[in-house]
Amino acid sequence: MQPDLLTLEMTKGELRRLIGLDPNNVFRPSIMKNRDKRLSFFMNEMVVAVALTPIIVGLIYGFIILPTIGSSILLGIILLISVPLAVIVGRWFWRRFTCPKTLITLLDKVDQYHAVIKAIDIHDQLPTSENTDSITDREKVVAALQLIREDLVRALKTERILRDNKELLTNNEQLLVNNLTKLQSLQLSPVSGEYAQLLNQSLQIALDVQAQIRKIQSSH
Repeated sequence: MQPDLLTLEMTKGELRRLIGLDPNNVFRPSIMKNRDKRLSFFMNEMVVAVALTPIIVGLIYGFIILPTIGSSILLGIILLISVPLAVIVGRWFWRRFTCPKTLITLLDKVDQYHAVIKAIDIHDQLPTSENTDSITDREKVVAALQLIREDLVRALKTERILRDNKELLTNNEQLLVNNLTKLQSLQLSPVSGEYAQLLNQSLQIALDVQAQIRKIQSSH
């Protein structure tokens, strides 16, 4: 991947700092539509469930079963089977009903943003990407992505501020500024072929991010 694309990527560590949460702990229905992400999600849930099971089983067996029923291998086996399932289901519903919808939408936009970066990276590897017009078009799309990155960072910061303390928004009005006007001016310049489609996708991401910022602003 070219250096300019690497600087555009938003790592999990950066996202964690921006939203104050592990992105993997945010339940997103869109993850279920992607086979690899869905598998990774369930594998992570299984690891957590297995890690918590001995603790939960030990507490239930030691403080409830032994004092009331006495030693029971059968109940111990039942607990070892049912507790992991209960942990997975419980975490599923807890995430589904507690994760802010705005945060979920913004993280989905981050995925779409990364998809455009990946498409550029694939195009960079094609022989046709060497000509002058293609290089110019590429630069315009990369410039658009840089503006979108700034808006995504602002939106994620704003969402976290609202989630943690609504009053802080009055002292951080600059977070509500967006680069949509600059992006629209980029769209007016002629871009051809696949890069035109990527630029349009980028503008749509920017519009969606702006809509989320407006929701945050209106809910304040």
